[in-house]
Amino acid sequence: MTLTRTLQALAAPFLALLCTLASAQMPQPPEIAARSYLLLDVTANQMLAAKDIDTPVEPASLTKLMTQYLVFSALKSKKIDLQQTLPVSVRAWKMPGSRMFIDPKMQVPVDDLIKGMIVQSGNDATVALAEGVGGSVERFVQLMNEQALALGMKSTTYKNPEGLTEPGHTTTARDLSVLATRLMHDFPEYLHYYAIKKYRYPGTPAANDTNRNLLLFRDPSVDGLKTGHTDAAGYCLIATAKRDFPNLAPAGAAGAAGGRRLLSVVLGTASENARANESQKLLNWGYTAFEAVKLFDANQAVVTPDVWKGAQGTLRIGLPQSIVVAVPAGTAGKIKTQVARPDPLVAPFTRGQTVATLKVLANDQPLLDVPLVALESVGQAGLLGRAWDGIRLWIK
Repeated sequence: MTLTRTLQALAAPFLALLCTLASAQMPQPPEIAARSYLLLDVTANQMLAAKDIDTPVEPASLTKLMTQYLVFSALKSKKIDLQQTLPVSVRAWKMPGSRMFIDPKMQVPVDDLIKGMIVQSGNDATVALAEGVGGSVERFVQLMNEQALALGMKSTTYKNPEGLTEPGHTTTARDLSVLATRLMHDFPEYLHYYAIKKYRYPGTPAANDTNRNLLLFRDPSVDGLKTGHTDAAGYCLIATAKRDFPNLAPAGAAGAAGGRRLLSVVLGTASENARANESQKLLNWGYTAFEAVKLFDANQAVVTPDVWKGAQGTLRIGLPQSIVVAVPAGTAGKIKTQVARPDPLVAPFTRGQTVATLKVLANDQPLLDVPLVALESVGQAGLLGRAWDGIRLWIK
């Protein structure tokens, strides 16, 4: 027994070291003073850090991101246009909280209402847009909840378009990250609104012209997205930044999404300054603790396996966008990939159909799985071709 205990005592430090090394393979995020938070590498579609991301929270003015999603959708479908003017109802005029300071004597262009909603977080502008798009606030809230379900935001329920505290008006950090990434992906032509630092509508108070997202004034790589605050929600910020890296297309490069984009969701901090500081801390950590590695170009075949019973003999498998992964800094040279797919592959296949998985390993440890799709359609072979391949498969 004495010898066994001695060996256990000698082995303990080495076992502890092995455990430490295993847990240290993935960078650990800094301490973030927030009720919940999330950091997403949008370019790689990878979550880099998270805390309590499925805990229900009040979204405060982050609610307006869904209002903006629906407004942008209405613009895209030409239900409304930017130059069109909308009336200001008494309901919009009397909205409490942050405002654009418009009144029922005004007819305000949609473009200005969007700026008022995003830059000034105006509840009055938000209600005016909700009424203009939905016909009424109540109908617009129905559209918000329908869109949330369509986007897969399973833990979100909206009660109003502006985000004032109301029973049952809740979401999660995870759902907010889904909404923010889909907003950026689906409506890139409107993202410039989120980088506007100062705006006010003519005839309204000059003191009310500054975007509450302090990171727009501190970090030139930050170009959005939205702040929120109520007593119940605390101070919240969804921030996004895009920075250039040598192995990725430059931000703004023609024909490319450009750069490496991160998104932070920080909820329930103590002050306006704290939400900016904690968000900046997360973004800086994400850029330094992880590096982006482009594995394959857009529409590049990752593999081109044989196809059975098809009108052609092979199938190109990959993704229509570049395949980029975020890996711990310094490990880019240790990345390995494997493709898992059904064998045999039997036609038909439709372009965009998921047919395989790219397994990415770092230091021989699983890092993430990336679904791969057919980059082309492959129809069935004729009757004779299918019969011949059937015999070959049987022999195989």
